[in-house]
Amino acid sequence: MTKTGAAKADAGRVPTAPRVRVAFDQRQPVRAEIARAGTPSRSVPMELVTLLGEIERLNAALKAEQAKVRELEASADTDALTEVFNRRGFDRELKRTLAYIKRYWTRAALICIDLDGFKPVNDRHGHAAGDAVLKAVAAVLTRHVRASDVVARLGGDEFVVLLWHLGETDAERKARVLEAAVDRTTATHAGTTLSVGASVGAALLLPLDQPAEVLERADRAMYARKAARKSGISDQ
Repeated sequence: MTKTGAAKADAGRVPTAPRVRVAFDQRQPVRAEIARAGTPSRSVPMELVTLLGEIERLNAALKAEQAKVRELEASADTDALTEVFNRRGFDRELKRTLAYIKRYWTRAALICIDLDGFKPVNDRHGHAAGDAVLKAVAAVLTRHVRASDVVARLGGDEFVVLLWHLGETDAERKARVLEAAVDRTTATHAGTTLSVGASVGAALLLPLDQPAEVLERADRAMYARKAARKSGISDQ
């Protein structure tokens, strides 16, 4: 093509606008990458600057809302008094554990704990005193298990502990340890020292178990232990 023809072609060509690409990532600050095809000195349009600022604002608001959702989900699974799992949270963890055991054939145990002598504390000293005892029991149970284990209050004075990687002998031994720990626990309310006992039963989780089945076995073991303690039998 001659110089004259090239000049005519350039004269008829429409200037290409800058190409703008905006990358939006919730995990990182918003990035604006501008690839220019025209003159480098051309400024970024104010509309684009405004848009990027709005995206950053929305991104920050989204992260704040996601944090609130996580907090609400955690509180929905937590017992407000004792700050351990409630029944809803425990049911979820038990289902997860049973699914894991069914898939990988590992071991876990469920320990059911019922407080002995808790009703007289409420009757004599009031519900605030009973609450102090429940908080003390939850704290001692949490201290005696691993971070990977689960402590929950199912309601009233009934607690459960879900323990990973324990066989039958170790589960029974751990049940006695937790029982003794609760027996030694005291709480103070209005200048009065309060204490209760505990009856503890253990059951292994089996790969084909349903949640209700393992809970029933641990509950039966707990009531058998309670009957033994009432009859004066310390070990069984």
